Amino acid sequence: MKLYSNVFGEGAPFVILHGFLGMGDNWKTLGKKIAEQGFQVHLLDQRNHGRSPHNDNFSYEVMSQDLKIYCDANNLENINLLGHSMGGKTAMLFAVNYSEMINELIVADIGPKYYPLHHQDILDGLNSLNFDVLRSRGEVDQELSKYVPDMGVRMFLLKNLYWKEKGVLGLRLHLDVLIKNASEIGVELSQEKTFLGSSLFLKGAKSNYIIQGDEVRIKNQFPNSSIKEIPRAGHWLHAENPVDFLTNVLEFVKK
Repeated sequence: MKLYSNVFGEGAPFVILHGFLGMGDNWKTLGKKIAEQGFQVHLLDQRNHGRSPHNDNFSYEVMSQDLKIYCDANNLENINLLGHSMGGKTAMLFAVNYSEMINELIVADIGPKYYPLHHQDILDGLNSLNFDVLRSRGEVDQELSKYVPDMGVRMFLLKNLYWKEKGVLGLRLHLDVLIKNASEIGVELSQEKTFLGSSLFLKGAKSNYIIQGDEVRIKNQFPNSSIKEIPRAGHWLHAENPVDFLTNVLEFVKK
């Protein structure tokens, strides 16, 4: 599958993978700051997200293969790979499968363990949107608020809105497949393979995605890893505290 990407900057390749229901554009501001430090940044839309193709197959295995195809097609070697949440699990699997292609691995607020399904209200809200009736961003937000009270989360979700044609809104998501395969998001990565390269796990101080007991599991599969906490941030740590997030990322890749 040929993934959509937004590429800018010159230098060592730096690939960024967004989280569930997101897209590469979510990372544009931080991506440009990283590019300013001498990197060629690739913001990818993973399958069934953003402008990338829709496909009925959806798992970390196929998303890892998508990334391999992308890197091969663009002659990317020794990549710096950053993934957030779902993108972090794709990145972890890619690292254990294709370790020779990784320079530095950065995983944002996710571990390799199993996570129970917890996106149901969001998926129900997105599935409730009737674009035959809803004709503006405001109307969509109002409908979505019945399911998703957190305005910050809604603003993130509303970035998927676009005009399919004049007067007709749509979502840049293959929603049916994402709903059908939502349980795939939380699957545990196999512990059979390890990544011996350099890796950094960043966790939000106010997030419970990586808790104290998870650090042993991370260290077992990623023995050359460090785990750092981003203060004043939850799961969307790169958006909630971009300054500290960026500082930690750049210190790691430029060490």
